[in-house]
Amino acid sequence: MIEQKQTVHRTVIGKVVSDKMDKTIVVEVERKVKHPIGKYIRRTSKMYAHDADNTCKIGDLVMIKPSRPISKSKHWVLVEIINKAERELAE
Repeated sequence: MIEQKQTVHRTVIGKVVSDKMDKTIVVEVERKVKHPIGKYIRRTSKMYAHDADNTCKIGDLVMIKPSRPISKSKHWVLVEIINKAERELAE
């Protein structure tokens, strides 16, 4: 039998900052980078991710993974919604 290696996909957790496009969300991912002095600085990246069912809303905490290029700037796919944002009822 030939052993097959399982590929481990890199996943990233971030917050949805925009859901205005159709089947696309913008996820802001924060990371900490060490400065030469020794302090840690927060850096953010905005990534466009494919949300096929339009389920995500602004403020949701989501997990995304890389995929083949879907459009010019969209190279990530939604894996799961970790935490839904609290929303007020408009009535």
